[in-house]
Amino acid sequence: MLYFLLSVLFTVALYLIMRAFPRYKVDSFHAVVFNYYACVLTGLVLTPDLRSFQNVDWTANGTLITLALGAMFVLTFMLIGLTAQKVSVTATSLAGNMSLVIPVLFGLFVFKNNNKDFTAINYAGLVVALVALALGVIQNSKKDVSKGASSNVSTFNPLLVLPLLTFLAAGTNNTLINYLSARYYGPGETTLFMIIACTGAILIGTGILIYRIITGNERLRLRSVVGGFILGVPNFLSLYFLLLALASFGNSAAFVFPIYNILTMLVSALAAWLIYREQLNHLNKFGLLMAVIAIVMISYQELGL
Repeated sequence: MLYFLLSVLFTVALYLIMRAFPRYKVDSFHAVVFNYYACVLTGLVLTPDLRSFQNVDWTANGTLITLALGAMFVLTFMLIGLTAQKVSVTATSLAGNMSLVIPVLFGLFVFKNNNKDFTAINYAGLVVALVALALGVIQNSKKDVSKGASSNVSTFNPLLVLPLLTFLAAGTNNTLINYLSARYYGPGETTLFMIIACTGAILIGTGILIYRIITGNERLRLRSVVGGFILGVPNFLSLYFLLLALASFGNSAAFVFPIYNILTMLVSALAAWLIYREQLNHLNKFGLLMAVIAIVMISYQELGL
């Protein structure tokens, strides 16, 4: 249970750290790039036997595709950062956790590797999850009080595309991770897989960053490098402890992930309120409740209900 709680706390820490970047004038893209340097270093420290890297064929299809996955890592992390900064931590957490709908659908209809028969309740849960995402990102719009308009009206705004893109990117990312790890890596090579993918993110992100600096469009600041290394440690540890939690619960992903997602959403909302005083309107609260219900509906068999 300790591993379980640590994975939730480090995941929430990711959202909170990226939410703080604008306050300390940290460039999000620069921080995301250097975050992956910290991820690789943290992974190497936690790898019990570094000799496993000697057996990696860096020209094999699986390795090259895993390195290319780094581009998706960078894109997803950028969207997470923008959503946390421009919308809210709660919306970011909701979009990330509800993205489990995408790998579930791919598992059902594309890979056909689901380990249970989906019922009407399971399918209804997928629909409820999408509704929860929509409700969770509706923001309050401040109107001009002097004109007699309401000062607290729930409405849509262009920024709501960010949670949607985060939802799609995170879901695609998780789908690719599930597919590549199952096809090209053994049960004990998950950490190796993640380090290779993060190495790809370093190569791609650093290449883009160098190009921007050379063309004069970017100026690298020490605070962004430091922010990236601060971000990278909980980034890797969130996955590391999640894998340990899976092992401690007999690798029952269908049991662990729903509870993990529920706790992450609830703790994120609480932490964002305590630290950043983010307020949830009634639709946001209802969306959060529906998200919990959706996850229970999707995985009620594994939860023993």
